[in-house]
Amino acid sequence: MNRDIQQFKAEFFKALAHPLRIRILEILSVGDRNVNELQTILGSEGSAVSQQLAVLRSKNVVTGTKEGTSVIYSLRDPLIKDLLEVARRIFDNHLVDAISLLEDIRKG
Repeated sequence: MNRDIQQFKAEFFKALAHPLRIRILEILSVGDRNVNELQTILGSEGSAVSQQLAVLRSKNVVTGTKEGTSVIYSLRDPLIKDLLEVARRIFDNHLVDAISLLEDIRKG
C-alpha cells in the first residue's frame, strides 16, 4: 500500500516536472480554458501546449470536456491549486534565505 502511494506521488510529480506544464496548471487554477485560450495566454505554439496537455491528461492531472468543436480543460483536483501555492511559498522562503545570505556576505 505504502509503495503504491509512493509510486503515485512519483508519477504525479513527474507530470509536474516541466515549466510549461506548471504554467498551464497555474492558468487552469484560475479557470477552465481551451487550447486556443491557453496558447494565447502562454504566447506558445499550439503543438507545444497540446503536447503538454496530453502529458497532464495521461497522468490524470487535468481533464478535458468536449464542448462543440473545442475541448475545455480543467484541473482534475482543485487541491492542485493549493499545491502550486505551497510550492510558490517554498520558493519565496528559499529566496528570502538567499537574500539574507547575500546581505550577510556584503556586511562581512
